[in-house]
Amino acid sequence: MELMDYTAQYKSKTPESARLFARSAELHAGGISHNIRFFEPYPFVSRRAYGKSLEDVDGNRYADYWMGHWSLILGHAPASVSRALESQVRDGWMHGTVNEQTLKLSDTISGAVPAAEKIRYTASGTEATAYAVRLARAYTKRKVIAKIDGGWHGYGSDLLKAVNWPFDAAESGGLVGEDAVVSIPYNDLAGSLEILARHRDDLAGVIIEPLLGNRCTPADTDYLRGIQEFAHSAGALFMLDEIVTGFRLRFGCLYETMGLDPDIITLGKIIGGGLAVGAFCGKDHIMRLAGMPEKGSQRAYVGGGTFSASPVSMTAGYETLRDLRSGAAYSKMGSLGEMVRRGLHRAFDGRAAVTGAGSLFMVHFGRDGHRIAEAADASKSDMALLRRYHFKMIAVDGIFLLPGKMGALSTAHTAADADALVQASQKFAQEMPQHRTGNAF
Repeated sequence: MELMDYTAQYKSKTPESARLFARSAELHAGGISHNIRFFEPYPFVSRRAYGKSLEDVDGNRYADYWMGHWSLILGHAPASVSRALESQVRDGWMHGTVNEQTLKLSDTISGAVPAAEKIRYTASGTEATAYAVRLARAYTKRKVIAKIDGGWHGYGSDLLKAVNWPFDAAESGGLVGEDAVVSIPYNDLAGSLEILARHRDDLAGVIIEPLLGNRCTPADTDYLRGIQEFAHSAGALFMLDEIVTGFRLRFGCLYETMGLDPDIITLGKIIGGGLAVGAFCGKDHIMRLAGMPEKGSQRAYVGGGTFSASPVSMTAGYETLRDLRSGAAYSKMGSLGEMVRRGLHRAFDGRAAVTGAGSLFMVHFGRDGHRIAEAADASKSDMALLRRYHFKMIAVDGIFLLPGKMGALSTAHTAADADALVQASQKFAQEMPQHRTGNAF
């Protein structure tokens, strides 16, 4: 049984997007400004976004589960954030100075994240993780950084390694110093400790996501505790990248629910309310190196950037967190997330694994009953089929998940939306052959 090809249907409903993307390809490298935003035959061009919906230049409306790289937890253009931004814009959107809006956001973050004794803002998550690595090396006076196989920490040169399968292949040209970064297998404590032990004396830090954003795979608590114990015993820093999970699954960070005590945490996405933001924060005795000691003394020179802690980003972040503080939003999204994950599991009837937590979810097509515990498991799934599944929903069902990526719910989504997503998935499942070998369907 052949899976249907929805390309013609997609092209028939997106002619203006085709025209504009052809022009974009003339102006921009690859036609896009972030590699993952491209999908075949061309990505639609959006015109506006509101609530749970994206609308393209051809007038098609999509129920959005990509939600601005998962950053829009309140949906697109929520009224409370919009009103605050309108007010702030009248007072200026770029001051280039210390501003009161930053203090309000930082008070909120530090109150919800105990390890955030000091905070430094950036304009992106990539910058935040790059500076965290520099800080770890400066503090320990060591060189080696360990990361996870399949872990994604942005495009910074220090951490652009072992992201995609096979993990031993180079991710990019133009990288130097890759020998100072080692990768370890997610949720495999014995395997990870064996690798870390070989670098014990020069290990500056370990950076891990408590939920692998690139594969939507939660970490095992005992695994994280074991890695933290080794790092601290070796005199290295234990760093958690909570750019995806911070304030997404609870009001604060995920690490507290696991009994962890990180030295450095990176944040982004939710804390900016959909505007450009990143942050690295941590224990005072470590973060003070990112201050302004005299040249020649121990320091980590991390200045931020022109647009770090801009009044508009800080305002959007503060208003978003204020809306989330009561916890009602997490209860609603958690219920919807569970509804979606259970529904997808039923829809594919054992022919796919479904992972996620809270408001996050992802389908993995592979072997019958296969378990997704680490990035290698997810990477060996049928990514072509996953992209085809997502593309079918774009072309036919008016549902947008960026092909190949996990989905995120927002407070703007409803139970009816979750049901529509499951129903569309059931229709795709009906097209799939019932038997297969390995990852081939």
